Amino acid sequence: MRYAWRVPLNPVDAIHALCPGRKKFLVGVSGGADSVALLHLLRDAGCAKLVVCHLNHQLRGRESDADENFVRILSARLSLPFHANRVDVAAIARSEGLSIETAARHARHRFFAACAKSERCPRLILAHHAEDQSETLLWNLLRGSHGLKGMRAMQELEVDGRRLVLYRPLLEVRREQLRDYLHEHSITWREDASNVEPFAVRNRLRREALPLLADIARRDVVPILNRQIDAQVDVDELREWIVATCQVFDPQGRIHVAALRKFPPAVQTLVFRHYLVGQGVDEISRGVLQRCLVLLVDEKWFAVNLPGDRQLRRRAGRIFLQGAK
Repeated sequence: MRYAWRVPLNPVDAIHALCPGRKKFLVGVSGGADSVALLHLLRDAGCAKLVVCHLNHQLRGRESDADENFVRILSARLSLPFHANRVDVAAIARSEGLSIETAARHARHRFFAACAKSERCPRLILAHHAEDQSETLLWNLLRGSHGLKGMRAMQELEVDGRRLVLYRPLLEVRREQLRDYLHEHSITWREDASNVEPFAVRNRLRREALPLLADIARRDVVPILNRQIDAQVDVDELREWIVATCQVFDPQGRIHVAALRKFPPAVQTLVFRHYLVGQGVDEISRGVLQRCLVLLVDEKWFAVNLPGDRQLRRRAGRIFLQGAK
């Protein structure tokens, strides 16, 4: 999906552009304004085969339980199937050495994969909008991601052996447009008080960084930032073509060391990034990729550590991933 940023996309048009037809879709609903608006927009567009999915992260005590109950009641009122689960995200973050945000994302993906299996439906619709996209781009830049990274309008994942197809039809829609829709139709939602707390990175990007950038630039920076992600699509397609042309993977999907050594470091970096993304490795920074290159140039190194307690190893002329996924 290409972005047309001169005029923000109308929420209703954005939903129709998804063209869901008569297919069944899972819908991630937190109870907040964005996901509640998404669910009602889908209903307005005539999407009858919807399954509401809600994960209670247990981060806000009774408030989290109230969110779950709100979404349960909303689903019943709309006569929609409802799936819910509870996960102690804070405990997972501590045990696995992850940030709360990363642990929560992993938990959601596992939950959605379970819902996909139960409903025999791999298609999941999420409510990320234009401001979410800008925050994602800024955060990825700040933590040193390789290249400009944002969310895709459609994305395929494999989680616990299950294929998930994520749809984000609202990436061209502004937050205020969704709230205008809710007010216009007198639709209520749950307000997450943690969204205004200053310690969360995304909250600070939303409430401090983006307004400051807009003040400095004297213009709305959200479309400017998000336009860069659209341009990145062409770069990503070129990268994929380069990796495919190199032919450095053996039949088992491992990297052939001798074949990859023939190419310059820039191409080697692209190959490592492609491989790690395909293996589900998170937080692939430029520093991580630089460590991977060591396996090609220094015979004394046989393994490098990666995020998520995983290792990239070289053995018998092949490089492959080991460790928990």
